[in-house]
Formats: sequence, C-alpha cells, structure tokens
Amino acid sequence: MFEEGLVESFFKLKENGTTVKTEIIAGLTTFMTMAYIIALNPNLLTGWRMGGDELWNAVFLSTCLASGVAMMCMAFIANKPFCLAPGMGLNSFLAVVVTQIVTITGASYVASFQAALIIVLAEGVVFVVLTLCNIRERIVGAIPYGVRLGIAPAIGLMLLNIGVGSNAGVFDSEGNPFYVMRDFFGSLTASSAASTMTTAYPGMVLTVVTMFVGLFVIVLLAHRGVKAAVILGMLVASVIYWAGEALFLGINPFETLATASWIPPFSDMVNLTLFKFNFAGFLELGWFTAITLIVTFCMIDMFDTIGTLVGTAARAGMLDTEGRMPQMKEALLSDSIGTVVGACTGTSTVTTFVESASGVEAGGRTGLTALTCGIMFLLCMFIAPIAAVIPAAATSSALIYVGIVMLSGLKHIDFEDIEQSVPVALMLIAMPISGSIGHAIGLGLIAFSVINIFSGKAKSYYTLTYILAVIFLIKFFLVA
Repeated sequence: MFEEGLVESFFKLKENGTTVKTEIIAGLTTFMTMAYIIALNPNLLTGWRMGGDELWNAVFLSTCLASGVAMMCMAFIANKPFCLAPGMGLNSFLAVVVTQIVTITGASYVASFQAALIIVLAEGVVFVVLTLCNIRERIVGAIPYGVRLGIAPAIGLMLLNIGVGSNAGVFDSEGNPFYVMRDFFGSLTASSAASTMTTAYPGMVLTVVTMFVGLFVIVLLAHRGVKAAVILGMLVASVIYWAGEALFLGINPFETLATASWIPPFSDMVNLTLFKFNFAGFLELGWFTAITLIVTFCMIDMFDTIGTLVGTAARAGMLDTEGRMPQMKEALLSDSIGTVVGACTGTSTVTTFVESASGVEAGGRTGLTALTCGIMFLLCMFIAPIAAVIPAAATSSALIYVGIVMLSGLKHIDFEDIEQSVPVALMLIAMPISGSIGHAIGLGLIAFSVINIFSGKAKSYYTLTYILAVIFLIKFFLVA
C-alpha cells in the first residue's frame, strides 16, 4: 500500500520499472560514494581551517543543507535519480579565488570568503534565469549526438581514474600522500614501494586489498543479478578495512566517534556565512576580474552538469533516440536552486555528482533515489562522524566498478566516422587527466566543429555548436 500510494503518485515507480526498496538502496549507494564531500568540501574551502574552526563548521553545515535542498528539488521537480553537492574542482577554484582576494585586499580569510560567495550567488541566479528561459536546455541540444554518446564512457574513465588514483591513498607519519596507482602499482617492485612509502606501506597494502576485494564482491554479486551489489560490496570492503586497521595496524577505526561532536554548529553558520555577502570586498577586485570569474564559473559548472546528466542518463537508458533526456530543464533548475542556496548558506557551486552513476547502476531510476541521498546529507548534520568512518578504499571499489560499466557506451560510437571518433577520443583522454567534464566536452565540441566545417559539412543547425566551440577556444587561450 505504501509503495502504491503516496510514493507511487510522486515518483511513478512502476512506470519506471523500479521499487521503493531498489530506490532506497540506490540512494544509500550514491550517498556512500559521495559522502567524502561532507568533510572534504569545508577542508578545501577554508584552506584546511585557515579561516578558523568556526568557518569550517559553517561551510560543513552549508554543504549538508545545500546538497539536501538540491536533491529534494531533483526528487520532486525533476523526478530523476541524480544527486548533487558542492562540486569538486569548483570548490578548489573558489578557494584559490579567496586567497587571491586576501592578497589583493588585505582582508581576513573570512571576509574574503564572504566576498567570493557573491560569485557563486551570481552564477546561481544566472543559471536560474537561463534555465527558466530554456537557454541551458538549448545548449544541451547543441551538443552533437556523437559527442553526447561519448560523454558516458569518458565519465567512466574519469571514475576509474578517481577510483584507482586520487580517491585511494594513504599518508605517512609526516603527512606525505601516496596513491594506489602512482605509488603502489607505479613502483618497479614491492620492496621499492615499501622503501618509498616507509610508514605508509602497510596502510597502502590494506587499501589495495580492500579495493579489489570490494570490487570483485560487487562484480560477482552483480553477475548474479543482486540489485544491492554495489552497496553490499562497499560494506564488505569497509568491514575488511576496519578489521585490517584493528588487527594489523593497531588502529581503532572508530576512535573518532568517541570524541566527535554530534550537535550541529548552527550559530557558526548564522554568524559567518548565512546571507553574509561582502559586496565591498568583492568590488575591490575590479569589474573586469569580477565578471571574468563569474563567466568562468558559469562555463565550468554548465558543462560539468550537462555532461554528468547526459552521461548518467545514458547509462540508465533515460535518453530518447536523439540523445535527449526528458525533464532536462527541471534537472538543470534543481542544480541552479542548489547553487543559490549554497551561496546564501556558505558553500561553493552545487552541481550534479558523477558518483550518481553508482546509484543508477544499483537500479535507481526516479527521484526517490535523490530524496534518499538528500535525507542522508541532511542527517549528516547530526551523524557526520559516522559518514566519516567509511574508508576511501571502499568507495573506490564502487567507483572502479561503475567506471568499467560505463565504458560499455563505447559500443554505440561509430569509430569509422571521424566526426564521432576524434571528439570522443579527445574526451576519453581529457576527462580523466584534466578532471573536468566541462573542459573535455569543450575539446570535443572544438574538434567536431573544426572537422565538420573544414570537411564541407557545415550546417545551419550546428550554429550554436560552433558558437560554443568558439567560446571554449576563448576560454582556453584568451581569458586571463
């Protein structure tokens, strides 16, 4: 009755071939793969607490709130399984902008952070307007079909790169980072890896074992048709990692829970970031710099979001015969609202997370997946310490598996057609290396436009495509 009543009327589960159980599992799966952002985002935006513990607390709460609100919008406005949070890359960029404002104006880190939030607010408002005017949706339509087909497998390679690269790493006693692919598999021998990592090597071995045990558990369960394969694999990997820490490293994996604070620091957010925009500090940058920063943020976020939505929707079978996703406008509006809420509460641009692919792979097809993940983010204001004990190695297992699965989209690419093969090949290499979905799509659009125009196939309905290619050329080569 529960499934067929209110929930069914909101999310149309039967129409989308899913169930309440599947959607909740998918939401929890996505949450576990992206929960790292809850602690990492405030670390990055505050310069690893350069702005003080109070600012860190404020950004932490804002991260949970803005993400939760954005996912509620995605659930009830768009009814899509995509999950949102402050995007990686854009948060690092904003942190750099904050330090530049400190240098230029001589203001404190907190005052400079409040000035930088105006960039995020302007971007969010611009996106709300562009979305309501259907301009963002037209931009999605301007991406050629062949390029769109290549986005999902390119994101797959990006997830693989994150899973075996930057996501899975350890630190030695002096705080030096070591990563699985670069430092473990990149070493000539096991002894050379051990001598390089010294005190971090036992933790690296545990990380590698955890990653691959979790991966193969997911693969075997998925092969048997188990819908909860990804989350079960992550749980198995987590247990292995916790046991390894306790038995072999002499570390209590739950030690942080004993001293953790469970009370949300709302007063810090109210005092430092809630509608605390420093317009005077922002204007000290000069109009040209200010406008350039806003346009840059808009460009990166627009194509990161479009790429993630199209790529993940392709994997879920949500695209029509022309590669378009129904309710794209509503999905883009949800992302825009999240960005505005993030600016008003104190965090960087909210965007659709590529980790949403893990929930889609777990069977998520409706907004109930996003709602489940959103509720978890809101609860993390109270249970953040629990989310923090999920090991990175376990999330890597999921990211590697989902990345491999998304590569299947390559079968739809006509590699005999250079209008498809060249742009897609560039995206496949650019996305994991640059770490930017938007920049990779930009390279794809430039390649398509050059080939299309100079092979004598230029058509008027590609005009917006050519314009976007020129904009990316300007961004790459001319914008200071």
